[in-house]
Amino acid sequence: MTDHLLQLRQVTKGFGGIKAVNGVSLHVDKGEIVSIIGPNGAGKTTLFNLISGVLPVTSGTIEIEGQDLARVPGHRYVQLGIGRTFQNLALFKHGTVVDNILVGRHWRMKTSVVEAALHFGRSRREEVQHRRRVEEIIDFLEIEHIRDKVVGTLSYGQQKRVELGRALATDPKVLLLDEIVAGMNQEETEDIARFILDIRDDLGIAILLIEHDMHLVMDISDRVHVLNFGETITEGRPAEVQTHPGVIEAYLGHGKSGAGTAKTVTAGAA
Repeated sequence: MTDHLLQLRQVTKGFGGIKAVNGVSLHVDKGEIVSIIGPNGAGKTTLFNLISGVLPVTSGTIEIEGQDLARVPGHRYVQLGIGRTFQNLALFKHGTVVDNILVGRHWRMKTSVVEAALHFGRSRREEVQHRRRVEEIIDFLEIEHIRDKVVGTLSYGQQKRVELGRALATDPKVLLLDEIVAGMNQEETEDIARFILDIRDDLGIAILLIEHDMHLVMDISDRVHVLNFGETITEGRPAEVQTHPGVIEAYLGHGKSGAGTAKTVTAGAA
């Protein structure tokens, strides 16, 4: 049994002769925000697809609370406590905010088809219970004013917040956020950063984050894991990672070092 909430050991994913992820090991503990960074094509989203069961691993192991995910069907990962947002929005554009977040509660519903059709007894009690949880999430994310709006009519930043709400509705133990602030303005990014910290501190959910916004990464991460060409360059606290020569070279294409260059990486790698 591992002491880590999420543990990856020597995880590899090959596509033909190409290894998109090659021998990556990392872990996430309870109460942590861990970021994965790296240039485009580094293997970050492929790694998320492996953790969330979208793709099977070629070799290596992924465990959550000591349970090997290779022994679990991909559709059951959510039941083990893995929640996720996607780089490209995957919302039901014709549904309301409430309807979209309610989808995240689906796996918890025990009502039979007949009970659901007749809407009585357990079906009605379940709906009340799950809608109550959805309202709590809406309050937490401060989107009460758009709760009944059709998602397709919302701004991009608002839709991102709805997708975050749907992921929270699955009651995750670890939440995978794939470029959650991509395309957002400064104010929206600051709001999401605040919510990420609150998700960890108030809800007790660990965060694994893929992000190109280096300011956000360095401000909120407990640890940073750096990938390039599918392999780990380094891992450590933000201040350690941003001055690592291999990280500077991966982002800037040369081996300069020093505080000035590290600042350039931090500010310019988004």
